[in-house]
Amino acid sequence: MTTTNTEYKYVHLDEKNVPMITGSTMKVVELITSVKAYSWTAEELHESYPHLSMSQIYSALAYYWDNQAEIDADMEEREEYVKQAELEAGISPFAIRIREMGLK
Repeated sequence: MTTTNTEYKYVHLDEKNVPMITGSTMKVVELITSVKAYSWTAEELHESYPHLSMSQIYSALAYYWDNQAEIDADMEEREEYVKQAELEAGISPFAIRIREMGLK
């Protein structure tokens, strides 16, 4: 597995140029998703992801702020992919049964 170092101590790029938090298997975009979804602070991120050090978290946050447009675009692409997959999958048999029962 080939990685590329960045100027951020705890962020590297994997073989697909995806920013990863060094010393973990977590992508920077995954951490940022928690920030955006829950408005979590660095301390709250650390409580939720105790396997990450505060240094790793702050390094990932700094990387995000310096590359915000690129990461936000990646997040939008992921969201569109999920929406398209949901459309293609259709309504699940379970959801159909729930609706037929009048529960939703």
